[in-house]
Amino acid sequence: MTQRTSERSGEQHAGAPGRGLTAAEVAERISRGEVNDVPVRSSRSLAEIVRANVFTRFNLIIGVLWVIMLSVAPIQDSLFGFVIIANTGIGIIQEWRAKKTLDSLAVIGEAKPVVRRDGTAAEIHTSEIVLGDLVELGPGDKVVVDGTVAEADGLEVDESLLTGEADPVLKKTGDTVMSGSFVVAGGGAFTATKVGREAYAAQLAEEASRFTLVRSELRSGISTILKYITWMMVPTATALVISQLVVKDNNFKDSVARTVGGIVPMIPEGLVLLTSVAFAIGVVRLGRKQCLVQELPAIEGLARVDVVCLDKTGTLTEGGMDVTELRALGGSEEPYLRSVLAAFGASEPRPNASLQAIIDAYPAPADGGWTTTGTLPFSSARKYSGAAFTEDGGASSAWLLGAPDVLLSEDDPALAEIGHLNEQGLRVLLLARARGELDAPDAAEGAEPAALVVLEQRLRPDAGRTLAYFGEQRVATKVISGDNAVSVGAVAAKLGMEGADHPLDARRMPEDADEMATAMEQNAVFGRVTPQQKREMVAALQSRGHTVAMTGDGVNDVLALKDADIGVSMGSGSEATRAVAQIVLLNNSFATLPSVVAEGRRVIGNITRVATLFLTKTVYSVLLAVLVVCFQVEYPFLPRHLTLLSTLTIGVPAFFLALAPNKERAQPHFVRRVMRYAIPSGVIAAAATFVMYLIARHHYSGTGALNAETSAATLTLFLVSMWVLAIIARPYTWWRICLVAAMGLAFVVVLAVPWLQDFFALKLVGTEMPWTAVGIAVVASVALEYAWRLVGRRFGG
Repeated sequence: MTQRTSERSGEQHAGAPGRGLTAAEVAERISRGEVNDVPVRSSRSLAEIVRANVFTRFNLIIGVLWVIMLSVAPIQDSLFGFVIIANTGIGIIQEWRAKKTLDSLAVIGEAKPVVRRDGTAAEIHTSEIVLGDLVELGPGDKVVVDGTVAEADGLEVDESLLTGEADPVLKKTGDTVMSGSFVVAGGGAFTATKVGREAYAAQLAEEASRFTLVRSELRSGISTILKYITWMMVPTATALVISQLVVKDNNFKDSVARTVGGIVPMIPEGLVLLTSVAFAIGVVRLGRKQCLVQELPAIEGLARVDVVCLDKTGTLTEGGMDVTELRALGGSEEPYLRSVLAAFGASEPRPNASLQAIIDAYPAPADGGWTTTGTLPFSSARKYSGAAFTEDGGASSAWLLGAPDVLLSEDDPALAEIGHLNEQGLRVLLLARARGELDAPDAAEGAEPAALVVLEQRLRPDAGRTLAYFGEQRVATKVISGDNAVSVGAVAAKLGMEGADHPLDARRMPEDADEMATAMEQNAVFGRVTPQQKREMVAALQSRGHTVAMTGDGVNDVLALKDADIGVSMGSGSEATRAVAQIVLLNNSFATLPSVVAEGRRVIGNITRVATLFLTKTVYSVLLAVLVVCFQVEYPFLPRHLTLLSTLTIGVPAFFLALAPNKERAQPHFVRRVMRYAIPSGVIAAAATFVMYLIARHHYSGTGALNAETSAATLTLFLVSMWVLAIIARPYTWWRICLVAAMGLAFVVVLAVPWLQDFFALKLVGTEMPWTAVGIAVVASVALEYAWRLVGRRFGG
């Protein structure tokens, strides 16, 4: 492939310099297949989804057991196999739906590079770029294919996502640019030299696709639980097989059926499925709110966040601004200043929000006005931009436009006036005449102040409510901005943010990491923050054990977004920020974040609840198997009994409970919290069931005794399991009460309808043992209540 690229290198510049390829040259390259045809992968392919849902460790175990049961027992003892097929099918369908949502949203959120063809610049899809295309670059643009710089105007490229080097690299004509990097300052254009799978970023994507998951305590916790269960299953199942097939001289097929009946319920197969379904449905729900979740467990991650770092511009304020005043300094005349600002606006092909407001207020004259002879692109590191002109009369001048507290000396009297404006939440830019060359390192030194440009920012109408929501949820908010600290504090104060009256200038931030962490915890608003400082601030908070989310839309936010536990980008932000963020708010609304937090809390809280159901079954199944081996008795259940119990007390209710509303604050230590309740619940259920089984063995005798004993034990286990469900369903709502009642009614129907009695081999004999079963279940339920309350008091829930 490298050879093909070199062979074509002579043809790449076939178009006229600066004009790009002609339509004929584009068509020729398309016919040769020299197109950037890398597929967008926002999620797993259908084949990967099917493979991940079908070929699991537990599906393999259950599949083998199912085949055995089909050959030795009636179909009703093989129902568990059909349930697994249904569960797997549901999992595939739900993840496929989530994939389609992700893919459609990814297309909506995809940035379109500007390509110059036949001298005309136009936006096209990334996949339409061909070898030799001339691709334009501006601040915030991502380099989508590899290429060679053809034009450069102060072009600075950040290659940190590729090399790990944080400092931007100044690019000149002839330099190489790599896909995956992005522009932080200046502009220019490059010629595409490698497209498709030859491009560096595409090769990286092949090695690690976007579906690679962020750290998820929920998933890793479930994996840990399943690992331990597998270790317990092997010796327990082996002992049970020996006990039922060798020690007990029973009918071979019946022994096999009861052995399988003891092994199957040890497997919490539905827990993995339910977790995937809950995540997938969460993605679909958020997708309807124009929120693109690029990595599924990011929903969980944001729910665990306790500090949200916000960028002011684009998050608390809307992108647009308005010029409210032009204040002349040093005797400058306002008409002349208006001409300077008009020329300044015309010199920048890709204006930021501040410059766009100036362009709207002072448009360039139709006759062309001043001639631009040089430009200095804006950089968030230096906080100003510049331009040099030949004026109408032939005179030359150079101007700087940027932060007053950077361009002026600390004792300048104008700073006091600017401070008053900042206290009102207004943004102020200084227009100053430069004395030296624009590209000189000390270009700002000795600049003569000419005017203050006062800008008013548009507050987002929903930002105040969102800040209030985080306050109610005990999530700390930190506003981190490159703007003046007083101005940022005034904006935050207008939105009712706590701590906004004490803004901190980041230039006075301590450099020591521990001292910086203390400053971050004690303050809420920070101004004049450099991109590198944003990154250090995130790291400082993380060093104190905080889970940090970072929102932003500009290139200066990328490094912090990448390092934060969860990065949140605005849909209108630069492509670089969208590339590194786990969550993209396509509607550019900060108010969507509470929905993401709520969705994450719903998933975490509900999965924690239903995991207790599944693992209670695993615990009592293992203990029952151990007790059967120790007491050398027949296993009390056939697979059909436990399939019925699992469906009514776990499967159906767990599905509804997992998707129910839940606003509980996310808690750490998922495995510990689940097992604290599952172990005592499983022990009590197993003990009650086995005691009832032993009592029934002494009561019943003759033909049909084993079925009568099984029915009495099944009734006990069902009632105890129903009480576990009743505890987990709290706090009660009308639908939760109906759910629990419906499951109980379904079991009564099975006991009452003759053909269902025969199908499930469940028939209560006499009245003494059934009422004994109820009595034992009541005692067990009281023990369950006591155990749960004891755990709750000791560990705090």
